[in-house]
Amino acid sequence: MSAARKPQSPARKSSPWTRYAIAAVVVAALAGGGYWYYRQRGAEAEASAYRTAKVQRGDIRVAISATGALAAISTVDVGSQISGQVLEVLVDYNDQVKKGQVIAKIDPSTYQTQIEQGSAQINSARASLATAEATLRNAELDYQRKSTLVGQQLVARSDADLARAARDQARAQVASAQAQIHQQIASTQTTRLNLERTVIRSPVDGVVLTRSVEPGQTVAASLQSPVLFQIAEDLKKMEIVLAIDEADIGQVKAGQGVSFTVDSFPDRQFRGKVQQVRLSATNTSNVITYPVVVSVDNADQILLPGMTANAEIEVSRRDDVLRVSNAALRYKPADDDPAAAQGPGGPGGPGGMRGGGMADDLPRVVEPLRLDATQRAAFDAALVEMKQRSAARQAAAPANGGGSPLFGGGRGPGGGGGGVVMMRSGGNANAMMGAMRQRMQERFNQQFGAFRASLNPQQQARWDSEVSALLNARRAPLYKLVAGKPQVSLVRVGASDGSWTEVSGDVREGDEVIVGSGRNGK
Repeated sequence: MSAARKPQSPARKSSPWTRYAIAAVVVAALAGGGYWYYRQRGAEAEASAYRTAKVQRGDIRVAISATGALAAISTVDVGSQISGQVLEVLVDYNDQVKKGQVIAKIDPSTYQTQIEQGSAQINSARASLATAEATLRNAELDYQRKSTLVGQQLVARSDADLARAARDQARAQVASAQAQIHQQIASTQTTRLNLERTVIRSPVDGVVLTRSVEPGQTVAASLQSPVLFQIAEDLKKMEIVLAIDEADIGQVKAGQGVSFTVDSFPDRQFRGKVQQVRLSATNTSNVITYPVVVSVDNADQILLPGMTANAEIEVSRRDDVLRVSNAALRYKPADDDPAAAQGPGGPGGPGGMRGGGMADDLPRVVEPLRLDATQRAAFDAALVEMKQRSAARQAAAPANGGGSPLFGGGRGPGGGGGGVVMMRSGGNANAMMGAMRQRMQERFNQQFGAFRASLNPQQQARWDSEVSALLNARRAPLYKLVAGKPQVSLVRVGASDGSWTEVSGDVREGDEVIVGSGRNGK
C-alpha cells in the first residue's frame, strides 16, 4: 500500500506594499552611497588642488657666511735700524725662537772704529778743558790784583775792566770745553748703541714665518728699516678677519660662535668666536663691508697662517620651535582660488583672518625661566587678567574687530581686523602701527609689572628679550588646509634660515599648510 500524501497548503502571496518598501530602501541606499561617493570625490579633488606641508617642531639656525684668511694674532716684522753687511743668519723658516735670542749679525767693524774715534775726541776735549781751566785761573788772579790796585788808585780802571773781561772769556772757554766733552760722549754712546744693534735679536717668543736676508747681503737702512724676518708670536692662538656686508653687520656681536672649514681639511669643522667688530668700513666697488675678527684655538697647530677659511657666524638659534617651510609664507592664492576670498583684499577682507595672540605664546616664553611657585602664581594672575581685558575689548567692539593686533583674540592679526590693513599699508599706517605697539608695550608692562619684579636679573633679561621679540614680530598670512578647505590665519614670523621660518599664533604642530596650488601646476 502506498503511503497517503499530505495535502499541500496553498502558496502565500506577497503584499505589494512590502515590495514597494524594499524598492524604496534600495533606492535610498543607492542615492546615499552616490551622494557620499561624489562628496568624497569632490573633497579629494578640492584637497588635491593644493600642495601642502606640515607644521613641524625643530631647530632654526641663522648664520652669515663669509670668507677670510687665517693669521697669527701677533706677527712681528723684525728689521735692522742700521746699515751694513750681514755676517751671519742664525735662524731659518719655521724655527722656534725665544725672546732675546740672536737671529742675525751685521758687520760691527765700522761702529767699533767710530767708537775709537769718539774716545780720542773725548780725550782731546778733556785736554782743551784743562787748558781753559788754567787760563781761567790766571784770569781770576789777574782780575783780583787789578781790582785791589784800582782801589789804591795805582792802576787805571780800564785795566781792571779788561782783566774782568778776560776772566769772563776764560769762564766761557771752560764751559765750551765741558760742552764739547758731553757732546763727544753722547756721540760715542750713539755709536755704542749702533754697535749693539749689529746683533739682531728676536723681540718675542714665536716661530719664524719668513726670512728675507742671506749672509753677505748688504742692508741699507737709510730711509726705512728693512724687514729681515717675520715672526709669529704664538700659532696656538690665531684669528680670522672676515669681511661682513653692511646688510648683515647689525646682527654680528662679540661672543657669537663661528664655525669654519679650510680646504686642507674639508671634512673637519673648526670652531671660533667673534672677538671684535671693527668700525673701519671698506668700500669695494660701492659694496660696503666691515672687518670682523674671529679668534681661533689652534692648540694642535694644524691650521697655518694664510689658509682660506669658509666661515659661518651663528647670529641666532631657536631650538624646538614651531616652523613652516618658507614656501608656505610665500604662497599667495590666485584671484579665482577659493582661498583668495579669505585673504587680505579678498571678498572676505581682513576680517576673515584669524590669529593667535600673545596669550598663546607667553607660556612658552616662561618655560625656560624655571619659575618658582611665587613667580608662577604672579604670572598666571597677570595672564588671566590680560585674557579678561582682551575678551572685554572684543565684546565692546565686535563690529569693527576691536581686538588688539598684538594681544590676540578676534578676526584680525591676533585679534582685530584693522591690524591687517595697517600692516599692508605704507607711510602713515606704519607710523600708526608703531604707535600701537608702543601703547601695547606700556599696557603689557603694567599688567606684568609685578611678575617681572619677582624675577632675578638673569630672568628679567631673558623675559625682556622674548617679550620685545613678540611685540615687534612681523605678521604674515598663512593658509591652512582644514577639512579640505583653505583657511587663512595671521601668524607671527620669527627667525628664518632660508628654508624654514619660526611661526607662532593660530597654528599647531601637524597642521597642513598650503605651499602651492595644484591648479595648472602652480
